[in-house]
Amino acid sequence: MGTKAKFVPGFLVGWLKRIVHQDQINAFIWDNRDKTGVDWLEAVAKYLDMTLDIVGKENLPDPNDGKRYTFVSNHPLGGADGIALGAIIGRHYDARFRYLVNDLLMNLPGLAPLCIPINKTGSQSRNFPAMVKAGFESGNHILMFPAGLCSRKRNGVICDIPWTKTFISKSVEYQRDVVPIHFGGQNSNFFYRLANFSDRCLPFNLAMLFLADEMYKNVHKTFVVKIGKPIPWQTFDKSKSPMEWAQFVREQVYNL
Repeated sequence: MGTKAKFVPGFLVGWLKRIVHQDQINAFIWDNRDKTGVDWLEAVAKYLDMTLDIVGKENLPDPNDGKRYTFVSNHPLGGADGIALGAIIGRHYDARFRYLVNDLLMNLPGLAPLCIPINKTGSQSRNFPAMVKAGFESGNHILMFPAGLCSRKRNGVICDIPWTKTFISKSVEYQRDVVPIHFGGQNSNFFYRLANFSDRCLPFNLAMLFLADEMYKNVHKTFVVKIGKPIPWQTFDKSKSPMEWAQFVREQVYNL
């Protein structure tokens, strides 16, 4: 808010600090300031006391096969799921991967080296195509959540919104097989009610403000991660549009 921030009432600032767990997160960042990349991700997973039950780990391609892959997953939690998958993939491929993520996460110094930041609404949006192109051209594997937002609860079912097509078009262009992953988990009913209200009635994503709070509600839990077999990039031919192929892969993820 720049200079306008001084007009925000103190009680509201205090509430915001609590809801984003500012002191707890800053303490973790400070205590782990010597860690970056995969080591930092694993430290977060340990801090959150996450237990990961990995099904289909044998489907992760050989790190030494000389190929580059696009890993895509549903996004049920909006935070801890990204941390967990990054830790799994990063350790398997010796940190040779990059996230396509919201640029807000660049404020986490331990995570930033692994990120290709995305801000489709700000000034950086002009550079978005070039940054995505550079990421897919690189020798790194790509990990992304094609929904762009964490899952919503609609008609009693928790699932992603329709996926965007970028991962299809770029995987075909750069001949990357696609590895589907399903992450099992959910946020609170409060979060889903707020997200649905925000999506319908507000011009901004109010629910995102509560993602840190949701993360702390999910500590000490066990999550099932299912990894599917790689889908050859040649699968995505002209018989469907890239958007249709994106929804096809989304269905494969939910069928794991």
